Amino acid sequence: MHDETNELVRILDLEPIELDMFRGHTPPGDRGRIYGGQVVAQALTAAYRTVKDRVCCSMHAYFIRPGDPSIPILYVAERDRDGKSFSVRRVVAIQNGAQIFNLAAVFQTPEDGLEHEAQMPDVPGPEGLLTEDELRRQAGHGQGRQRPVDVRPVDPAPWGDLTPRSPHYSVWFRARASVGPDVAVNQCALAYGSDMSLLDASLRPHPVPWDELQVASLDHALWFHRPSDFAEWHLYVQDSPSASGGRGFNRGLIFTQDGRLVASAAQEALIRRRPGGSR
Repeated sequence: MHDETNELVRILDLEPIELDMFRGHTPPGDRGRIYGGQVVAQALTAAYRTVKDRVCCSMHAYFIRPGDPSIPILYVAERDRDGKSFSVRRVVAIQNGAQIFNLAAVFQTPEDGLEHEAQMPDVPGPEGLLTEDELRRQAGHGQGRQRPVDVRPVDPAPWGDLTPRSPHYSVWFRARASVGPDVAVNQCALAYGSDMSLLDASLRPHPVPWDELQVASLDHALWFHRPSDFAEWHLYVQDSPSASGGRGFNRGLIFTQDGRLVASAAQEALIRRRPGGSR
């Protein structure tokens, strides 16, 4: 699993320090707070280290405190139950003696069953679309640290355009480099990317400049339906049915480029006007 050229693989490669305890690190260059998708992916990786021959079918998580990118994260896994077909795990992420995040995940022995799936909408393909990095540079905002996931919005709002839009948002995304064939690692990589654009759907109807908003993921849920290779393009179809009380609720469907629904996501995010108090 070690690949010095693949940042996403290195992020997911937790250091074991004791039975069911692991240490995770943040790549150099992150400032302020740790990207939420990193903690989701590392916590799911920690849970996976405690199961055998089972695949995650769902995970539910809460962000409790902002993570400090300058220090490691301690992940403590608990083996709640191992049944005939399902295993349940909990993982707590800790910094400076305090919980910053917790996750519950369910794993299942693979089996065949009844099948149906939602249809992928007809949207332009990723080829020819500008990446988020290119859109940022085009707007004169320079180049930040390049994340290990390539994101290409289907219908981006021009930078600084405050026209209200429908609470729907779709992006193509994929890992910039292969993470290998392992189902578990690909799920964790997808989990990393799933937090990158989800709250944007709840902001599109509201013409408020970014610097006047306080935004943060509050919780995050994923359901994995089918395995996929996250080095290939995936379409993330997102919508926001509701925003109220300083919070926006967001949903997402994740399809492979050939139209297979591989995962679903849900998240509530803080979308508060500044100045605001603490959470």
